Amino acid sequence: MLLLALLAGAVLGWLWWNDRYRPLLRRWLLPAALGLVATWLAARGQWAGALLVGAGAPLLARLRPRQSKVRAVAIDETEARRILGVGPDASQEEIRTAYRRIISHVHPDKGGSAELAHRVNQARDRLLDPDNR
Repeated sequence: MLLLALLAGAVLGWLWWNDRYRPLLRRWLLPAALGLVATWLAARGQWAGALLVGAGAPLLARLRPRQSKVRAVAIDETEARRILGVGPDASQEEIRTAYRRIISHVHPDKGGSAELAHRVNQARDRLLDPDNR
């Protein structure tokens, strides 16, 4: 039983450590696991522990993930072209295509970081907005 509890703790710890699965863990898995522990404690006659653990499950479900603070740093046109991988004579359609290709890999929902996605967005805005050129 102890080995099973340690294994479950290791899996939950890995899911918590991996940012990709953290929202899933907070919303569903951790409250469900706490509900199972509360049920198990209640079945053993330990009602105080069951109430405490059961009351903690909805509270964990309401936790919000931390939002990362991305610094706004202005980039120049050559840096924007380097980020998107386009030349000086690239058309707007080529810039959009390069942006879509890169953002599909660096977006936080796809396993990338918010900072990288922000830099790619800045590069696209810099190259497509006529006021920034």
